[in-house]
Amino acid sequence: MHDHGHGHHHDHAPENYDWAFGVGVTLNTGFVAAEIIFGLAANSVALLADAMHNLGDVLALLLSWAAAWLARRPPTRSRSYGWGRFSILAALANAVLLLLAVGAIGWEAVQRLRAPEPVMEVTIIWVATLGILVNGATAAMFLRGRAADLNIRAAFQHMAADAAVSCGVVIAALLVWWTGKFWIDPLTSLAIVCIITIGTWGLLRQSVALALDAVPGGISLEAVEKCLLALPGVTEVHDLHVWGLSTSDTAMTAHLVCAIAPAPGLLPRATHLVRHDFGIRHATFQIETREDAEACHLRPDHVV
Repeated sequence: MHDHGHGHHHDHAPENYDWAFGVGVTLNTGFVAAEIIFGLAANSVALLADAMHNLGDVLALLLSWAAAWLARRPPTRSRSYGWGRFSILAALANAVLLLLAVGAIGWEAVQRLRAPEPVMEVTIIWVATLGILVNGATAAMFLRGRAADLNIRAAFQHMAADAAVSCGVVIAALLVWWTGKFWIDPLTSLAIVCIITIGTWGLLRQSVALALDAVPGGISLEAVEKCLLALPGVTEVHDLHVWGLSTSDTAMTAHLVCAIAPAPGLLPRATHLVRHDFGIRHATFQIETREDAEACHLRPDHVV
């Protein structure tokens, strides 16, 4: 294998969400303090439990923030790809934390269904309304970036899920207030748990796939191959790999076989094509002649 062409483009750095993370952590820390104070004053185990859950959210936000910050660190000699992979681990941890949290809420709800307990509706309504505002505002700050970055999506889903829980708590407390039926509260919790679990499952599946170097969602390996085969002079593509460097950055390698000498500007053209069509910013191509390809041990047996 003689010719190696490398096309690396860093023109779209990961978007900076430091401000959103800072505001989110501050708001949620304040909300945890408020829940502990009101929980003790109202003698509400539910509010104190929710305070612990929201403390977990602060930790989840800090985890996502650290990942976003690390993703912007430049590569070093020992970490040639930088720290981007940490954002995949953060998204995975966030999904697991969220599932554990809803699991705990679900367990508590089942216990409450068996033995409904009286609740201080008015205090709960006020605190949960504050929760909707805090979590809703935090989620809104990550709304724009959730499609392009799984780590930002994880932070968004965590906050949106909490806003949904708080919304359900308000509705349940109002219904209890009107009807006097205490079982409404845990039943509403169970309904919310089911909705959040369905939403989080996709996040968990995607982050596990990225952690295991699967082709990132939204990119078809067949489409990339077809695109490269359409380049002038390219007769075969093999050893094609596409994987996520981080939750927002994708890399690929490919061997391009040319029957004759490669067309002028083939590498820049190939690099531009995969960046423009698939958002792949780290592309490494190896140009091969027919003879090179036949000697290449990475070439599949079925290629003739």
